[in-house]
Amino acid sequence: MDHLVQIILLLAVAVATMIVFQRLHVPTSLGYLLVGLILGPHTIGPTVHVAEFKVLAEFGVVFLLFSIGLAYSLPQLHAMRHQILGLGTAQVVFTTALVAVLLWLAGQPPVLAFVVGAVFAQSSSTIIGRQLAEQGEDATAHGRLGLAISVFQDVTAVPFLILIPVLGAATGMDKLAGELGWAMAKAVLAFALVFYAARWALRPLFHLVAERRSAELFTLTVLLVVLLAAWTTHSLGLSLAFGAFLAGMMLGETEFRHQVESSIRPFRDVLLGLFFVGIGMLIEPAALPRIWHWALLGALLLLLSKILVVVLIVRRSGMEVVAAWRTALLLAVGGEFGFALLAIALDASVLDPQAGQIVLNAVLFSLIGGVLLIRYNQAIASRLARPSSELPPLTEQLAGLPAPRVLIGGYGRVGHTIAVLLKSSGVDFVAFDSDPKRVQQGRSDGHAVLYGDIADPELLAAARAEQAGLAIVTVDSHAVALRAVTSLRQHCPQVPVIARARDLQASSALISAGASHAYPEAIESSLRLGAIALRMLQVPTVDIDQMLQDIRDWDYQPVIEQPLPEEAR
Repeated sequence: MDHLVQIILLLAVAVATMIVFQRLHVPTSLGYLLVGLILGPHTIGPTVHVAEFKVLAEFGVVFLLFSIGLAYSLPQLHAMRHQILGLGTAQVVFTTALVAVLLWLAGQPPVLAFVVGAVFAQSSSTIIGRQLAEQGEDATAHGRLGLAISVFQDVTAVPFLILIPVLGAATGMDKLAGELGWAMAKAVLAFALVFYAARWALRPLFHLVAERRSAELFTLTVLLVVLLAAWTTHSLGLSLAFGAFLAGMMLGETEFRHQVESSIRPFRDVLLGLFFVGIGMLIEPAALPRIWHWALLGALLLLLSKILVVVLIVRRSGMEVVAAWRTALLLAVGGEFGFALLAIALDASVLDPQAGQIVLNAVLFSLIGGVLLIRYNQAIASRLARPSSELPPLTEQLAGLPAPRVLIGGYGRVGHTIAVLLKSSGVDFVAFDSDPKRVQQGRSDGHAVLYGDIADPELLAAARAEQAGLAIVTVDSHAVALRAVTSLRQHCPQVPVIARARDLQASSALISAGASHAYPEAIESSLRLGAIALRMLQVPTVDIDQMLQDIRDWDYQPVIEQPLPEEAR
């Protein structure tokens, strides 16, 4: 009953914290860390101490690696072997090496330096993805690349699951070399066992289970496969998480991948939450006055080393300089998987408790600083890239162009179509896009397309937006479109603005921000489909056009789906 009371307390604090953090749009992983800090042994107040808690928390990492394996099956890894595989691997390897060498030169033991480098090389996919979505940058070139590399870091971190426990067990370089060689041999054996077992048994097994059409049986089978694979690698002296990752890779090749992921998600989320609670319980606030300066230096080392490494490798891949800096700023933040590697290192006695506290707080500080870097990545990157920018200033690019009749914000699918129509009609225009590849494509199309954000007031001034006759916002992201319309209204209120909207709610928000028209794509495509159907049914074109115009004049109210009354549900 004592354990039951403590479990209820843990759940109550977790629920309350998650409600607050989700309302504030703060990553839930930070919320779980706070729960662990509140209920840990190093703070005043109630302490949760359940003997089995640590074991359950460890399975959070197991299910996380299984999910990553599902997302990166062997065919997918082969397809991504060039850009993402190369950049992701290079980022982890070079960051680990840079941090390790710097710490070794500072007098730290080589093993400690290597482990800290591995922890610092990780980035938070959760924080990056959430921040980019809120800022409307998830569809940009730097956003897509940054998020892809951060997710792929988890795959490249799998070898650390093998190496770190060996580093804790071995003494002496000759002993270490032998242990590493033996560990890698066992990893190859584990891969072969899981690979051939999956080829021989997994697909037929899941076909048999699927024929029963029982969600309960399917979930039980997934749990069996995950735990059996984890036990196999653990029996070989490797980590539980490595076996789960291999099982995920094998199931990722089957047609059951999405259903498996859906079945395992509740277990993964809850157990991963417990893992972060366990990490939070390791934080010792009383130790912070003694180590805060070392933790702060560690956070700066983490942020700066990753920014430097990512800028160099991304620029070498051919990305434009500003986008390279923006990608680097996204990936500078520390990562949740770094906590997992840190926990493994502490269990293996690779790090002593004080060093563990310094590294743990350094990663926490980097999460706070990294969020700010992501939020202001455009402004920071513009300043950092200015001295070495290969492009002439925007004023020079616009100097030879007449004041455009039309400004287009975004040169994607919609922006390109509008540009073709305007050019065919002899209308002068200038289009802006923050994706260098789209800018290059636009120039090859023979259109006046420049790199820039149409929401930037300095860009609008340089483009003489106040002399334009019309501004068209075609970006796919609603947040970016809203910011662009607001900026256009403030800088040149006399210029009419029309915008692209995904749905009626987005259309209403854009019109409220100052757009003259904002056409909801979802409803308009339905209207066009209906119009074609009516024409095929011999309804006069004049009547169809009048019907569509009436619907638009009434702000689409006649076709909006009305919610059912309460008694009809």
